[in-house]
Amino acid sequence: MALFNSILLLLCFFTSIPLSTQKPTKTPLNPSLSVSFPLTSLPLSPPPTPKNLVSSLSSTQPNRAPITTNAPPYNYRSAFKYSMALIVSLPIGTPPQTQQMVLDTGSQLSWFQCNKKMPPKKPPPTTSFDPSLSSSFSLLPCNHPICKPRVPDFSLPTSCDQNRLCHYSYFYADGTLAEGNLVREKFALSSTQSTPPLILGCATDTSDAQGILGMNLGRLSFASQAKITKFSYCTPLRPSHDGAPPSGGFYLGENPNSKTFQYVSILTFPQSQRMPNFDPLAFTLPLVGIRLGARKLNISAAAFRPNAGGVGQTMIDSGSEYTYLVEEAYTKVRGAILASVGAKLKKGYVYEGVLDMCFDGDAMSTGRLIGDLVFEYEKGVEVVIEKERVLGDVGGGVHCLGIARSDSLGIPGNIIGNVHQQNMWVEYDLANRRVGFGRADCSRSVQ
Repeated sequence: MALFNSILLLLCFFTSIPLSTQKPTKTPLNPSLSVSFPLTSLPLSPPPTPKNLVSSLSSTQPNRAPITTNAPPYNYRSAFKYSMALIVSLPIGTPPQTQQMVLDTGSQLSWFQCNKKMPPKKPPPTTSFDPSLSSSFSLLPCNHPICKPRVPDFSLPTSCDQNRLCHYSYFYADGTLAEGNLVREKFALSSTQSTPPLILGCATDTSDAQGILGMNLGRLSFASQAKITKFSYCTPLRPSHDGAPPSGGFYLGENPNSKTFQYVSILTFPQSQRMPNFDPLAFTLPLVGIRLGARKLNISAAAFRPNAGGVGQTMIDSGSEYTYLVEEAYTKVRGAILASVGAKLKKGYVYEGVLDMCFDGDAMSTGRLIGDLVFEYEKGVEVVIEKERVLGDVGGGVHCLGIARSDSLGIPGNIIGNVHQQNMWVEYDLANRRVGFGRADCSRSVQ
């Protein structure tokens, strides 16, 4: 989501979630259920990179309403910890095995690590799922409709392996690969309730320690296939570069804090605008402007809205660490920063190939000169990044503004990354096609 601070392309966001042909759990879902799970935080190794594929979306893909309002009303509560990516630990299988997954609202295929050997001689490590230990696990055959090419909303490269099973391959922009078989498996929400079997990726060849929980608008995302009508997360403030990552919160279902949220509509566009530069499965938001302190930057509204070819789309993505802006918007932001604190700029320094507004010295004093960073949405909704934390610690005494050029990713749109979602609830109300924001102390959201 799909998610981090690298230069990988975010052109296409995929998730896979099961279309179940099996009956769901026998115990009816309790509409008021709220289940809490302990979650862990792991530093990403190698250094974090966005989990989004180098691929392009079909211009003929229809915009799909992913959720129906009569779906089972899951109320799942959990916590995640923040370490570049937002990582949740979810129980998968029967009996459940805990798997660490990156929460990614910018991708569709959900996948987890699988053991290469089945059955193994001993229980699997905590980072790998053992299919032989789960009674609800099944493999997808090659003749399954999902395994056929050009399935709407799911242009995942698939093929038949030597066992006539559906094989998938994800190639990332940094040259890494995630591949394995498409499978059906359940997520356990409690000892008595679980999702129906979902279509997921069972990765046997990948360099990543965590899987992906794809949560975009695709019909095969986790949210869509599990009939989740609402989910939310709270991203805590990140600590100093060498500090321990704090924990935040993650809900499936109703959030008890939602009365304080301000909502903006998820934008939809006519079929004629779904061109190769437009991602119809992303959460597209009505960003209308950016302020630095009291200064409204002179950025045209067109910079934040997709044109007929899709250029200018503004997406919110939990799976991308930084925020990326199209050239017009980025140039105005950088110009205003240089006008305020240009003398303090660390010249010739670019962090991870994308962040070039970086500074040595006291980040607090520099931040006060910059002022609050404010993202302005329709209906007067604002997301404020206070001046005290407008710069992020990247190590070595260097602090950077977490905004980069979209060109560095090779995309023609804007992405609001999780660095600018800190200390707030972000709720995805899929049934009402809106996104809500609420101020919070995320480190105390789930105890």
